[in-house]
Amino acid sequence: MTTLADPVPGGRPGETERAGALSGELAARGVHGIVLSYVDTAGIGRVKTIPTARLPAAVAWGVGMSPVFDTFLADDSIVGTDVLGSPDGDLRLYPDLDHVAVLAAQPGWAWAPVDRITQDGEPHPACSRTFLRRVVARAAREHGVTFRAAVEIEFAAGLASAPGGAFVPAVSGPAYGATRQVELSDCTAELLAACAAQGVDVEQVHPEYAAGQFEVSVGALDPVAAADRSVLLRQTVRAVAQRHGLRVSFAPAVSGEGVGNGGHLHLSAWRDGVNLHSGGTGRHGMTPDAESFAAGILGHLPGLLAVTAPSPASYLRLRPAQWAGVFTAWGLETRETAVRVITGTAGLRDQAANLEVKPVDLAANPYLALGSVIAAGLDGLAAGAPLPEATTGDPARLGAEAARRGVHRLPVSLEAAVAAFRRDDVVRAALGTVLADAVIAVRLGEIAAVAGLDDDQVAAAYRWVY
Repeated sequence: MTTLADPVPGGRPGETERAGALSGELAARGVHGIVLSYVDTAGIGRVKTIPTARLPAAVAWGVGMSPVFDTFLADDSIVGTDVLGSPDGDLRLYPDLDHVAVLAAQPGWAWAPVDRITQDGEPHPACSRTFLRRVVARAAREHGVTFRAAVEIEFAAGLASAPGGAFVPAVSGPAYGATRQVELSDCTAELLAACAAQGVDVEQVHPEYAAGQFEVSVGALDPVAAADRSVLLRQTVRAVAQRHGLRVSFAPAVSGEGVGNGGHLHLSAWRDGVNLHSGGTGRHGMTPDAESFAAGILGHLPGLLAVTAPSPASYLRLRPAQWAGVFTAWGLETRETAVRVITGTAGLRDQAANLEVKPVDLAANPYLALGSVIAAGLDGLAAGAPLPEATTGDPARLGAEAARRGVHRLPVSLEAAVAAFRRDDVVRAALGTVLADAVIAVRLGEIAAVAGLDDDQVAAAYRWVY
């Protein structure tokens, strides 16, 4: 379980001593440096690194980093808000000792997620990890609810030797085909070994639908740890692939057509150790609170897309008939609906039942995505929101019946998602003014950055950024 307390200057009681002992252990294992990792508003993983011996000092006093990165775009250009985007100021990065991992595919290195606080010792209002921790704490305090979450990782494996930034699939063969597994057998075996060494609980790794595409599914953790794991896993996939002459893309789309890479969120709400999505009197075993939680997510999805599908390339993926979940609909194991109810197998349902939120990709900052989705669900739970009628089959075939059921197409562009986000007072309030304004500024910056480009050019612009 992730520590919910904020870091403090000088370190929390006993932390510097713990960091000193851990530093010695890491050094004895041949670790020379530690990657301090966070994710910016554009969904880009940013880092600073320190020598292993500096870990106690980092835990006590942090490591300096400019707040300007909160308004960086994916191409490293900078936009601004009334409080972010200037060259002024400094923040401190504080590593979380609970989640330090020795990087199996990067010999000599360890990794740690960080929280960011100001020079005055206050939580930075644009720190996405702090935001998620706040949402989780509020859920426990106000509703007695905790969560288990996981982020699916889909990626396209290409040949590193491909010229000019082109994507050339590293494998051939059909979707889910044994051919693909054979062709990438050494790489995926090393990936499994690296994940095991790092304590990442892999449930599945397999070839997926699109050209060169694979997926890694992992076990559920508390939301902050799940977001951390998502970042660590991508670092690991990238490092392992490089060792095998491959280049991987987690971008929503590597080309202007076809199925893209998703980052579906799996989420279950729990109270007093009981899964609210199983054993209840509602549909498919959901409790009333679980139904209302799902209704909250469903109701806020248009605005949520500015967080969960934050790139112009995201809307190359969010198309009907691609199992991307582009309609405001839910259903039991219905892969074309935006919210998919998963009961799990008989005998395991009290542990396995969960919601899958599908219009999410890996351009999204996982801390912002999980925190915003949970905040939306809590709004539904607090209001006792009714869950509408379930959808079976493809929502696109409902015709005139769709409007009666409240089934609508989700925003078809980032511009439309930003407009819906501006109208969503609940999600923006959960984020806070500083973060919400940063989301808007960065999304508008991304829109301007690709103005006039066709679909293939948009895909190319983000192909190797994520």
